[in-house]
Amino acid sequence: MFGFQNWGKILILLGLILTALGVLFLFMPKIPWLGRLPGDVFFRRGNFTVYFPWVTCLLISILLTLLVALFRK
Repeated sequence: MFGFQNWGKILILLGLILTALGVLFLFMPKIPWLGRLPGDVFFRRGNFTVYFPWVTCLLISILLTLLVALFRK
């Protein structure tokens, strides 16, 4: 099982992740191109709409992978 020190580290990490997500949501409206990149799928017919930000997801995935790789070393 986890000891108290491990639980403390896990809770601190979760707190940092939640803080980072909060900051991201706070500044997302100020990044107008996020979610509207060329290659994002948008299809509308009548009252049926499909939207999948394919390129945006790919860009965020690459940035997060680089960030994690940077902190692992």
